[in-house]
Amino acid sequence: MVATGDVLAGRGSPRRTDDGYVGVTGDADWAREVRRLADERGAVLLAHNYQLPEIQDVADHTGDSLALSRIAAESDAGTIVFCGVHFMAESAKILSPDKTVLIPDERAGCSLADSITAAQLREWKAQHPDAVVVSYVNTTAEVKAETDICCTSSNAVDVVNSIPADREVLFCPDQFLGAHVKRETGRENLHIWAGECHVHAGINGPELAERAAASPDADLFIHPECGCATSALYLAGEGTLPKDKVKILSTGGMLDAARETGATSVLVATEVGMLHQLRRAAPEIDFRAVNDRASCRYMKMITPAALLRCLREGADEVHVPADIAERARGSVERMIAIGKPGGGE
Repeated sequence: MVATGDVLAGRGSPRRTDDGYVGVTGDADWAREVRRLADERGAVLLAHNYQLPEIQDVADHTGDSLALSRIAAESDAGTIVFCGVHFMAESAKILSPDKTVLIPDERAGCSLADSITAAQLREWKAQHPDAVVVSYVNTTAEVKAETDICCTSSNAVDVVNSIPADREVLFCPDQFLGAHVKRETGRENLHIWAGECHVHAGINGPELAERAAASPDADLFIHPECGCATSALYLAGEGTLPKDKVKILSTGGMLDAARETGATSVLVATEVGMLHQLRRAAPEIDFRAVNDRASCRYMKMITPAALLRCLREGADEVHVPADIAERARGSVERMIAIGKPGGGE
């Protein structure tokens, strides 16, 4: 009998391209070899909800980045393989400083995390010296280190409400999540950074209205990073869309809502990888993307070939300087202390 690894080797090996590693098919033989190598390394495999279906299916745990980082911190595994984008692997390292953290392709970045740097945040803070900095978990370790308290999309309103009303708040980096928080809290001293996720920003209001009009009985699950979130709430307020069908939700919140909704169809406004987990959670419901093109090329850089290479070679390891990690950990722990970290991003 030929070993699975030999079968894979006979069909090619990972090749590096600008869009990620290619040359390996995510089939049953691949999955068996991935699991064998993970066991050999004593590794726990984590996959974000936006990953390719085959990556999600082979992982030990699938979810949002904060939930996965907390699972990793509680795991007995000495190695964490984080199938997601780079800031997510950094977060896992921040919460598990003594563990080895690998990301299958270190080039998998994030347009939202890249929309503010630590230097830019320091400059902004200098303009508002008494303000409290609230940063979304979708930020780099360096930005978290300059942050007073982190938040997720599901607890951002609670975090901001925990801050005394007379204190200015600097909210970064996502302008659409910031607008949602400002709308929910009614806080006028909330200053919002003009950053965005290029995928979510591209899901617009007219597109949502058109899809909703074509499916009037469908529930609408909308991520607060989406450019269409404000439009959806406006249309609900005007009566164009039923208020009870418009739900602004984190990825974890979408899974909870999928299990509880009585709708037979749901339009989903977020990265299309989320559809795989939603369909697994509630296979009887017809889940459809508001925008079928809302696919993150960085998330999709974590290919079957990249994961196989990662486990074979121990690449790519993620490092966070100890002083940065300590300061960043404080901002995350202050968020967790408030409670309701919820469904992450």
